[in-house]
Formats: sequence, C-alpha cells, structure tokens
Amino acid sequence: MQVIVAPSPEASAADAADAVLAGLARAAGRDPVLGLATGSSPLGLYRELGRAVDAGRADFSRTHGVALDEYVGLPAGHPEGYRQVLLREVCDVIGLAPDRLAVPDGSATDEESLEAAAAAYEARIAGLGGVDVQILGIGANGHLGFNEPGSALTSRTRVKRLSERTRRDNARFFTDADDVPTHCLTQGLGTILQARRLVLVATGDGKADAVAAALEGPLSASVPASVLQWHADTVVCLDEAAAAGLRNRQYYDDSAAGLPAP
Repeated sequence: MQVIVAPSPEASAADAADAVLAGLARAAGRDPVLGLATGSSPLGLYRELGRAVDAGRADFSRTHGVALDEYVGLPAGHPEGYRQVLLREVCDVIGLAPDRLAVPDGSATDEESLEAAAAAYEARIAGLGGVDVQILGIGANGHLGFNEPGSALTSRTRVKRLSERTRRDNARFFTDADDVPTHCLTQGLGTILQARRLVLVATGDGKADAVAAALEGPLSASVPASVLQWHADTVVCLDEAAAAGLRNRQYYDDSAAGLPAP
C-alpha cells in the first residue's frame, strides 16, 4: 500500500489523478476500464483528470466507466441517481462517452429482480475484462462503496440497506432527509478487490478516524475499508487533515520520497 499525504485537498487530487493515469496506462492495447465513485471526495480528482484531457495528457474516449453503486427506488433520470451524477461529474468533465458508462440497475422494487440486476452487473464487469483502476472514497463509518460495517469481506454486487449514518451524510444532496433511499445496489468488497489498482481519496478531519482504522487497524468487517490492506496495488491519497490519525505517518512520508539520489 502506498500512502501519499499532500498539504491540501487540491494537491491530494493531483496525486490521485497521477495514480489513476499510471494505472490506466498499463491497459495499453485494449480499452481501459475505470471504476467510478460518487460523493464529494473524488470531485477534485475528476477535475484534475479533466485538466489532463485539456492538456493532451489523457484521453478517455475509449475508456469504459463502471460505477460502484446505485440507489434503489429512485425514478429514471432523478438528479441524485448515480447515473445522472456520473454523467454530470465525470462524463461531462473528462469526455467519457455516456454509452460507455455502466451503472447497476436499481429500478426494480422486488428483491428477486434486484438480485438478478446485481448478478447481471457482475457479469458486465467480467465481460469488460475487469476494472483496471477503481476510484474510491471512504465513509465516516469506514464504508467502501455502500458496503456498510458488517459487510462480508468477500461479498459481491448485491442489495444492501444503508445505515442511518450514511443516509444522514447523504441527506445534503436531497431536498428532504426522508427522500434519501433506504437501499442500494453496490459492488461487494470482493468485487472491488478484483480491480487491478485501487485509488482512494480522502480529505478533511471528518475522515481521519475512518482512514486510520482502515489503514492501520485490524482487517475487520466492522471497518469495510480495511480490505485495502489486502490489495497488492492500493494508492491512498490524503490531505493533512485526513492523515491526522495515522501512527505510521513518518514511514509513509519516507516511502513516498522514493529511493535516495545516487
């Protein structure tokens, strides 16, 4: 695991963009697959990727986008449905073609149909050849995607109930807190771990406890993001506030500095 601490959220976003582009470059010769997270944490990263496109350093016209999750029960076209969010915050920013954006289908209302949609989404990811780089945020309770505390570490895409804390955190995106859906379809932790590279972005002191538990605590279903410790190629990009709880900070800084000059 590589942990990079930057002096500001903007600098952290730039570090994360570099990590994403380096991971996608390994897909030379085929269309790369980029896993997409929603929420406030990756917004700066997406803006940095957009700047890379404008500068001619990146081209996402042949990239496939794969969403981490989707709410259950929102009508098609709802502005806070994650398809619409990703169209606004990613496709319009980096030039990802909308017909290359895959999002779980949360339109059904019965469990059997939702389970079928989850299985179809797993098959869609496999059909694309798997995810090359998965962008991630982390919830204040340690959730990854919508895998709430208690999620199985080997779980696959499935229906999950959102915790009340997560619903409160997401209420800022809705007119009324009661409008926040109670359920979602989310990639499982086992699904996320199959991505070739994971890039997590976290900023602000509200994420410090979750970051410390995920990176330096025990591997535990109580902190779903602790599965990052299990992945062979994880890059964690933090600002100073989000890194405040890390015990091994000096080591991370020394490691990020690389080999000494000859």
